[in-house]
Amino acid sequence: MNIHLSLGPLVSLIAGILILIMPRLLNFIVAIYLIVIGLIGLFGMGSMHF
Repeated sequence: MNIHLSLGPLVSLIAGILILIMPRLLNFIVAIYLIVIGLIGLFGMGSMHF
């Protein structure tokens, strides 16, 4: 049996669970996500697939 895990859905699942447990984390999770996406866009690492 071959199991393929991708980083994006795994991070989304963990973030969703954390937001359900502690809703105040939503601001921090969204801010970190936007910063990471912005940095990837600025430095041209969009060709890398996580």
